[in-house]
Amino acid sequence: MVLLSHTNSIGTIFGGVLMSWIDIVAAICAQRYAGRIAVTASVDALNFLSPARVGDTVTLRAQVVYTGKTSMMISVDVDAENPLKRDKRRCVTALLTFVAVDEKMKPTLVPPLTLTTDEEKQVFDWASERRRILLDQMRKRSGSPRKPA
Repeated sequence: MVLLSHTNSIGTIFGGVLMSWIDIVAAICAQRYAGRIAVTASVDALNFLSPARVGDTVTLRAQVVYTGKTSMMISVDVDAENPLKRDKRRCVTALLTFVAVDEKMKPTLVPPLTLTTDEEKQVFDWASERRRILLDQMRKRSGSPRKPA
């Protein structure tokens, strides 16, 4: 529930509060999938679509949409609902990358994602291409020929 302590001067939730909740739910998803600690590697996209207001109930849903060798791309959808009016709306969509780590905090393998539906396969292909583009952009900015995890 969005409380006054979560909001700004116009009664909508601070973006940073939502970003924190998104990171937490994505971490839970990644760690459950990998069966080990997973750390945030990047926030690849964060789109604020509509505000969540004081009194709204906020629901966050996360799912693994892509796996590499040690990394997982997590999609998070955030919906808000006024509990009195029952007007549910999408507030935020986000895409984050997590890396599974071992006891020494070194990247470790994650299980490959099992794709069962055509939609899952399409999302996986989209995420794979998006990841390739993001990694290319990172390499260009840093100047390093780093291999993807």
